[in-house]
Parts: sequence; structure tokens; C-alpha cells
Amino acid sequence: MNKILFNNQITARERFIDIEDRGYQFGDGIYEVIGVYDGKPFLLEEHLLRLKRSAKEVHLQLPEKIEKIKGNLEKLVQVNELVEGIIYLQISRGTAARWHEFPSPEVSPVMVAYTRAEQRMSNVEDEGAIATLTEDIRWLRCDIKTLNLLPNVLAKQKAVEQNAIEAILHRGETVTEASASNVFMVRNEEVYTHPANNFILNGITRQQVLQLCNKLGIRVKEKPFNIKEMLQAEEVFITATKLDIVPILKVDQHTIASGNPGDITKKILHEFRKLYQKQVKSNS
Repeated sequence: MNKILFNNQITARERFIDIEDRGYQFGDGIYEVIGVYDGKPFLLEEHLLRLKRSAKEVHLQLPEKIEKIKGNLEKLVQVNELVEGIIYLQISRGTAARWHEFPSPEVSPVMVAYTRAEQRMSNVEDEGAIATLTEDIRWLRCDIKTLNLLPNVLAKQKAVEQNAIEAILHRGETVTEASASNVFMVRNEEVYTHPANNFILNGITRQQVLQLCNKLGIRVKEKPFNIKEMLQAEEVFITATKLDIVPILKVDQHTIASGNPGDITKKILHEFRKLYQKQVKSNS
């Protein structure tokens, strides 16, 4: 049976969470999903930096210092002998009587983390996938990685029902991101993606892609683009933790360019794979 991290203790998964935990009743909390490659959390520092920012934005006191959380997560991976998969980390504001306002200062946050074995979708990365469009009905602070994910769940379910890998979201005609990933397009050999403002989550894989583009000499424009521009693009791809980089070949009934993974997407994917392959070699 897999062990979990509960506050500062690694323990059995069958752990009691109070029904008045604010994460359960209000979605009052934050989270991170961290990829694990060859038994080592990938880009862990970057994920925890974002966790710290999310906590600050929602006025939530982290239960431990970042370095302590980092050490506990690494230990959790080791205890569960996870080779390939994810870590899910969640921190709620704690357990208190159900009132909308923040509880009294003596109420402590509740931190939970677990691991799950999960293989990379390398076939989808190489072959590409289809997506669907849906209106972005989320709140106006999508830059905070909170537990309030019902609009994302509804969008993802629409994608599943359309046999699509993702639901690409749009506010009016402007493409923002997808239900659980960031969206990029390529036009005139330049990469476009929505700027990292309050309308999107600044994905950790997204950040790495921007750095890789700079390394490869590919020009990047962080500026909004609309649905028509995306559908007429030379390439479209999405990025997310463990999903990595996936070419989008078709959006609803519209084929993107030739309907094959594009050269720039493949070039970025190749460089991204080298990042975690380097980690694997460092562990061997």
C-alpha cells in the first residue's frame, strides 16, 4: 500500500480528513502536480516556487518551509519506490467551523501528498492528437493554482466526450489555455503563447519551453491570439506536467496545416526530452 505525506509525517493512505476541512467544503487551498522521472521529481524547485506564490496570493500560510516540504516529497518518492509517475501535493487552509471568512489564526493548514505510477504518453507526443474548443468560464485569477477546478473538469469532460486529448479554452475569440495545459501556436516559424497574466496558469513545462526556444534560437511572442489565427497556424501544441509536449493536429473539424506534427514542435520536444534524459543519466 502506498504511503502518503500527511502534514509532516509519512503514513498509511487511510488517513482521516475532517468533513469541515476547508479544502473539502470551499476548495480553499492550493496544489501542485510534479512529474517523476527515473525516481526523481522533475523541476521540483520550480513547482515549489509556484506553490509559494500561490500561497501568498490566497493569504495561506505554508505549514513548513519550502526546503522541508521538498525533503519530505523526495522521501515520499523513495518510500513508495516510485520510478515513473507523479506527486500530488495539496495544502488546504485547515479545519474549522464552516464560515466563509478565514478561520482564526490558530487553525493550522492541512498538507497532503501522494504518489502515483504513471507512464509518459510518448506515442501521443510523437503522433499528435486532436482537441476541441470550449468557452473559458473560469474565474479571473487563473494564475493561482487553487483547488477550484470545476470549470476545468467540465471542459475536460467535453474533450473526453469528443474523443479529444484536451479542451482549448477561449474568452470571446481569444485563446487562453486548455483545461489542464498551456497552448502554443507557430506562425511564420515564430512561437506564440498567451502572456502569463491572470488569465492563464504559468505552467512549469510552459516556462521550460520558453527557455528551450531561446536556446534553439526560435523567436517567441507572448501575446494573445484568436481562434481564427490558431486554426490557420502552421503548428499548434500543448504543454503540461507529464503530458510534456503534444502536437495538436486537429481542433474539432478543422485540421491544423498538413495534419502532421510540425518541425518546430518536434524540435522543442526533442530538446525537452534531453532535459529529463539528462536527469536519468545523473541518477544512474
